[in-house]
Amino acid sequence: MKQQFLFSFSFFIFFLFFYCTTTLAQSPAPAPAPAPPRGPTNVIKILKKAGQFKTFIRLLKSTQLDSNLNSQLGNTNNGLTIFAPSDSAFSSLKKRTLSSLTSQEMVELVQFHIVPTFISATQFDTVTNPLKTHAGSGVRFQLNVTTSGSSVNISTGLTNTTISDTVYTDDHLAIYKVDKVLLPLDIFTPKPPAPAPALATTKTKAETPDEEEDEVHKDTSGAVSSVVDYNLVVLLGVIGTVSATFSL
Repeated sequence: MKQQFLFSFSFFIFFLFFYCTTTLAQSPAPAPAPAPPRGPTNVIKILKKAGQFKTFIRLLKSTQLDSNLNSQLGNTNNGLTIFAPSDSAFSSLKKRTLSSLTSQEMVELVQFHIVPTFISATQFDTVTNPLKTHAGSGVRFQLNVTTSGSSVNISTGLTNTTISDTVYTDDHLAIYKVDKVLLPLDIFTPKPPAPAPALATTKTKAETPDEEEDEVHKDTSGAVSSVVDYNLVVLLGVIGTVSATFSL
């Protein structure tokens, strides 16, 4: 009787275990929790928190590009890459470099540090040069990136520098610290002088071919007329002399 009870209890435990295992195996896995919505990215706050970028922050605000960047981050899937010059980078510029710029040139200088696509630190060796920036593209706005091991070099034709640190990165925005201000050729090389206006060619009446011909014609006509008049006088004089002779 005791053995029968133990056998029945063991069979019950085995059946319960088998049932629970089968049920759990057939039940669908719980769905992953939805990712929290992306909050608005504020470039200025990121740079302030990092420190060392007071001048760059001031330029972003004065050109009103700060609000433009935040708006783009919320409305595009391409993301942004920003090369942020440190305060020491601006300090190393020659005096009056910034104050000599027009308002439009200042905007273009800041835009030249912004690439309208997200580039992670591992993607720099696959990008196509020259990189297109918010300032534009072409020979005079060229921005070339090359890699050497873990070093990322940046060249503009006037500036050669490297990325010295990663300030911030997610899957949408990357901000890299550079130790020199990126100077584009279009702004910081002398423009060719404008061609001098063509000198107006003024001609006097005597220098005009048609009028010269008229003057020659007039002079010739006058000379011929004088000769004819003179010959006529001589002829009349001869006729007068002959007439007087016959009268005698």
